[in-house]
Amino acid sequence: MSASIATSETVEEEAVRPENRAWKKLKTNRSALFGFVIVIFFIGIAAAAPILPIADPAATSWTAVRKAPSAAHWLGTDEIGRDILSRMIWGAQASLLAGVVSVLIAVCVGVPFGLISGYFGGWIDQTISRVTDALLATPFLILAIALAAFLGPSLTNAMIAIGLSAMPIFVRLTRGQVLAVKTEDYVEGARAVGLTHFAIMARYILPNVFAPVLVQATLTVATAIIAEASLSFLGLGQQPPAPSWGSMLNVAKNFMTQAPWMAWWPGAAIFLVVLGFNLLGDGLRDALDPRES
Repeated sequence: MSASIATSETVEEEAVRPENRAWKKLKTNRSALFGFVIVIFFIGIAAAAPILPIADPAATSWTAVRKAPSAAHWLGTDEIGRDILSRMIWGAQASLLAGVVSVLIAVCVGVPFGLISGYFGGWIDQTISRVTDALLATPFLILAIALAAFLGPSLTNAMIAIGLSAMPIFVRLTRGQVLAVKTEDYVEGARAVGLTHFAIMARYILPNVFAPVLVQATLTVATAIIAEASLSFLGLGQQPPAPSWGSMLNVAKNFMTQAPWMAWWPGAAIFLVVLGFNLLGDGLRDALDPRES
């Protein structure tokens, strides 16, 4: 009898664990699941690019210049006869890589500064906050363009520029969460038993600010993908002949009347992947919100 009671209590505890409750809420959110499917689709396409039976994205054909979509070229060809489907698939690697790596840079730099600022306060908080305010006063894309131009045109430099431009968002978010968490009783108890500041931040504060940072990171990936496309459009991102959705749009703008399909597909891809990350981020925000039942 006691064993069955203990088993039922264990099952109930598992059901009310925060991660189980969040997953249950996420599964019932159709828009979030739709966004998840879109994201997984593009990630799968980008990962499978090397093994897919597609044409070389850099191979030119002067007999197939600006050909409309057909059985030979499903999405058509570009201004020098390159297969657009192949370039779209390989371009997904650049866009998704830029989005994810840029956000990782922003998180890895911004979260520690936010933790230190919110936890210690005083002149440290004042200094970090004022620098963050100054960076936030500059529009995100303008700052990314300026940094990319300073570092030089390449995909790597574009990712660094986007990551540093997005970093102040995570500093401000983490600082606000730390200010709310550090006054909790369990943090005061950790101080009372003599734990070091590093141990308190790592074991008690950081896990409690993880959820909002995760949601913001998911939403920022969408912004970073748009920023990478913008930098590539301006010639500051992925460099030819390597494919990128932004650089494909840059070329397509010159042939809108003769070959509009050159702009259709990269534009649609950017729209869909950004939509997917935004829907997924909104779903995660609702699922991880402890105020929602």
